[in-house]
Amino acid sequence: MKQSSTVIRLVSLIALMLINTTKVHANTTVAQSTNIENNSKPNIIFYLADDQDITDYGVYGNEKVHTPAIDKLAQEGMLFNRAFTAQAICAPSRTQLFTGKYPLKNGAFANHTPTKPDISSVTKQMRELGYQVVLAGKSHVKPASVYDWDQEWEPVPKEGVPRDYIPLENIERYFKSATKPFVMFITSKYPHGKYFDVKNPEVEDIKFHPFDSHLKSDKAYIKKRAGYYRSIAEDNTQIEHVLKMVDKYLTDNTLFIYSADHGVSGKFTVKDIGLNVPFVARWPRVIKPGSTSGQLIHYTDVLPTFMDIAGGKQDSSMDGKSFLPILEGNDAPIHQYVYGIRTNQNIINAHIFPSRMIRDKRYKYIRNFNALEVLDKNLTDNPNINVFIRQGAMKHKDEPFEELYDLDNDPFEQINLINDPQLQNVKQRLKTQLFSWMAEQGDILDERLGNLPIISAPLFKLDQNRPPLRTSVSKEHQNILKPEDYYVIEHWENKK
Repeated sequence: MKQSSTVIRLVSLIALMLINTTKVHANTTVAQSTNIENNSKPNIIFYLADDQDITDYGVYGNEKVHTPAIDKLAQEGMLFNRAFTAQAICAPSRTQLFTGKYPLKNGAFANHTPTKPDISSVTKQMRELGYQVVLAGKSHVKPASVYDWDQEWEPVPKEGVPRDYIPLENIERYFKSATKPFVMFITSKYPHGKYFDVKNPEVEDIKFHPFDSHLKSDKAYIKKRAGYYRSIAEDNTQIEHVLKMVDKYLTDNTLFIYSADHGVSGKFTVKDIGLNVPFVARWPRVIKPGSTSGQLIHYTDVLPTFMDIAGGKQDSSMDGKSFLPILEGNDAPIHQYVYGIRTNQNIINAHIFPSRMIRDKRYKYIRNFNALEVLDKNLTDNPNINVFIRQGAMKHKDEPFEELYDLDNDPFEQINLINDPQLQNVKQRLKTQLFSWMAEQGDILDERLGNLPIISAPLFKLDQNRPPLRTSVSKEHQNILKPEDYYVIEHWENKK
C-alpha cells in the first residue's frame, strides 16, 4: 500500500513536470513569435549615424574613441571593410539606402534636393512584401510621396546634450507591440556637429592620420576633435539603449545593421575617408560571429538585400545587388567597381567643382571637371557664368584634373600616380568604365571639356550672399545670373 502510494505520487509529479514544461515551451514559442506574423521573415533594423569617419571606431582601429556597442556588435556579427556610399553628404547618401539607386539616377545628387517623384522607395517595395517600414529620427529626404513611411517619429530634445536624441520611447513601444515584420531605420543626429564642449583636451587623446597629422599643434582642431569624440560616445549610449530593447523584445531572427552616412573628414569629397563607411551586421540565425568581409558593397545594395531577405526580387532599374550571400557566409564578389560623385552646389559654401570617381578593390580614379589646369577650356561666352567657374577652380586650385591611387599602399590617397607609366592600363580601364557608368546614369557631365552645366540649386545660389551662405560674393557679382544661365533639374523645380 505504501509502495502504491509512492508510485502514484511519482506519476503525479512527472505529470506536473510535463505540464509545466509544456507551459514553458508554449510561453517560449509565444515569445519567439511575438511582433511577427510569419516567423520566417526577419525584422530588419538599420541604425545610421551622421558624419562619422570609418577610422573612428575601436573595431576599425581607433583605440581613443569610446565605441563599445559597435565593437561588441562586430564580435557578434560581421564587419565590412569596403562598404561605400556614393556621396559624402547627408541627403544624397540616404536616398541610396532608400531607393537602391545612385544619386544621379534617383535624382537627389545635390544636398537638400528631392528624389524623382516616380521612384518606388523602400516604403513601397518592402510594404508589398508584407513589411511595415518605419523611420525613427532624422529624415533629410523628400518628397513625402516617395518616402511614405508607415510610422515616422522625429528626433526628440534632450537636456544637457548638443543634439536631439533618437525617439527611444517610440522605438520601444513599437518593438513591444508590432504585429508583423518590419524594417526600421533609426537615424541618429550624432556625432554631427554641434559637438560637445570638451574642456582642456589633450593632443594625446586624439588619433591622427596622414590627412590631419599636420594639425597636431592646432588647439582649435584638437578641441573640435575632442568634442566630436565625445559626441561619438553619446551616440554609443543611444545604440546601447536600442540593442538592449532589441534583445529584450525581438527574436534572434532580427537583422541589425549599423552604419554612418559618410565620413566627416571627407565630407563633400570623393576621398575614401568620406565615402568608405563603417558597416556592421548582426543576425544570430545567419551571420557567423566575429566574421569579416573585404568585398565591395554599396549603399545601393541595401534595399535589394532587404528585398531578397523578404523573398522578393529587386526592380531591374536598381543599381545595387543583394549581399545576402555574403551575410550567409559566401564571401564572393558582387561588384567589380563602386562609384562616387561630388556636387558642391546647394551647400552652404556653394561653388562649381564637380567630381566623379570609380574604385575597384585596389585602385581609384578621380576626375575633377573644373580643375584649374582645364579652367580655360571650361569658360563660356557668358562672362557672368565665367565668374563662378573661375571661383570654383580657384577654391580647389591644388586638386588636379585627374587622380589615380593605389589604395593597398596608399589608403589615405596621398600620392597621385596618374602619370605612372606602369599604371596607364589601369588608368584607361577605370576611366573607360567610369564614363560608361556616367552615361548609364544619365549624368549631366561627360568626358568632354567645356561641358560644365551650372545646376539650378534651389537653396544656395552662387550669386547671392545671404546667410547662411559663406561664399562672400562681391557686390558687383551679386544677382548677376539669370534663369536661362542654369541647367534646370525639372523635378527640383516642380517638387511635390
